[in-house]
Parts: sequence; C-alpha cells; structure tokens
Amino acid sequence: MDAVRLVEVGARDGLQNEPRSLPVATRVALVERLVEAGLRTLEVGAFVSPRWVPQMAGSDEVVRQLGRRPGVTYTALVPNLQGLERALAVGCQEVAVFAAASEAFSQRNINCSIAESLERFRPVLARARDAGVKVRGYVSCVLGCPFSGEVPVAEVVRVTRALHELGCYEVSLGDTIGRGTPGHTRALLEACATEVPLDALAGHFHDTYGMAVANVQAALEAGVRVFDSSVSGLGGCPYSPGATGNVATEELVYLFHGLGLSTGVDLPSLVAAGAFVDQALQRPTGSRVARAMSARAGREAA
Repeated sequence: MDAVRLVEVGARDGLQNEPRSLPVATRVALVERLVEAGLRTLEVGAFVSPRWVPQMAGSDEVVRQLGRRPGVTYTALVPNLQGLERALAVGCQEVAVFAAASEAFSQRNINCSIAESLERFRPVLARARDAGVKVRGYVSCVLGCPFSGEVPVAEVVRVTRALHELGCYEVSLGDTIGRGTPGHTRALLEACATEVPLDALAGHFHDTYGMAVANVQAALEAGVRVFDSSVSGLGGCPYSPGATGNVATEELVYLFHGLGLSTGVDLPSLVAAGAFVDQALQRPTGSRVARAMSARAGREAA
C-alpha cells in the first residue's frame, strides 16, 4: 500500500497561534495522545523568546518530559544558534528553521531580509550537523503574501534551493495565507522539483479559502508524500490577518484513507485527541471531519 507521512504541527504551529496558552502538562498530554493515535513525527515546541511567543514558554520542559520513544520523532523550531543550543540541551532529535519567499513577510516576521535570514541559519545547520541532529526547513508565503500579494515562483524556488543546499533534509512549502489553488500548487511544485528532489519537498497548507484539501490532492498528484497538518485545525498566522489554521489532520487522514493510502493513524483516536485540546482551549473544533464523526456518534448513542 502506498504511504504518506504526516508531520503533526498542532502542538507548535497550532498552539502558538491560539490566544490561550496551555500549561506544559496539557501540551505533553496532547502530544502523547497524538502519538497513541499513530502519528510519528510531531512538532512539540519552539525555542523562541517567550516575550514574543508566550504560548511556547516551557518548550524545553515539554521536550524533557516527552523523552524518547522508539519510532517517534519530536521536533522543535529554532530561530537561531541560541535556540538550537537550548534544543540540543534537552535532547531534541530534530529541529526546524524557517525562511520566507516574500521580503515583506520576512521583514515583518523576523525583522530581516531573506538573505540575512539564510545567513543566520548557516551556523545553525553547521552546529546541528556536528551534533548529529537533522534539520527541516520551512518556506512561508509560497502561494502569496499578506503584505505584498503575489510571490514570484522563481523566488520560492530560490529560497527552497538555498535551504536544501544549506543542509535541510526536507523543505516544507507553506501556503501561509491559504490563497493557493490546485493549479498554482501543482505549478509551484513542478518548478521547485527542477531544483530540489521531489522527495525532499513537503506541503504545508492553510485553509483560509477552503482550498487546503484540494491543494493537498494536487500536491499528492504531483508526487509529494509528506504533509504538515494540525489536529483540529489549530492555529492561524498572527502576521497574516484572517488566515485560518493549518489544514486539520483529521481531514488529511480521512482523505488519504479514502484514497487507499496508509498513514498509520487511527482516525477515531485522532478525533479524541482533538477534542481533548479543544476542551483545554475552550474552542470548537476546526475539523469538519471531527464534527461529522462526533455528530454521528451522538446520533448512534441516542
């Protein structure tokens, strides 16, 4: 059976963009539930200043409490060398760095140019390599920028290639504002694949315009087999007004299973993990699959 790999980003990219902060114990419990549901690659924190991202305070303790689990990879975001050293100190197995394909977004998000951000990551990649830690790269705004509008495909390709050449084993292409359509998604991936191996590319789609699942399907048809997703559709983007969260993991599991693809994830257990974090955050689920399954379960129990 053909397989896809899901990178669960709810405990980092999702939670850091929710208005309510969760304590370490709740974040650890969420990750453990997601692992029990079958997810094997999970972002669990970010080693950034809590002044800027208070929701990620205590990421070192989250990683420490989770420890190591055979067959499971816990990753964390690091913005610079200092963040990497903090991640290494608690035993992170993998870290991620992030750049943007839009100069305007780069300046608003991390207060530097794209070129400066890439130079900043050079010592991070070198140190991670020396420590035997894998590094994943993110590129934001690959299908549009909230501040400058259209982003040239050539610029996305350039930044993607730069991260790969620096040593990122995989580069996740992020539709940060969720404006992409299947045709644009397919064209972008075909262009990136001329410079970076297709098996080193991943898709990261937001659902602002309701196109995330369609874009995942397009990426799948283009040959991509790794996708980021967020349980219950947690999150959004504070630098992208109106952007909704990442595509819900429940939606992708439902899609892939319907296509006969293996994910290793048990959907009912995943829905239960989403309900757990939604209750903690006092929010309704952002997953239509979870809503439908819950409603069906309620009818059957009546």
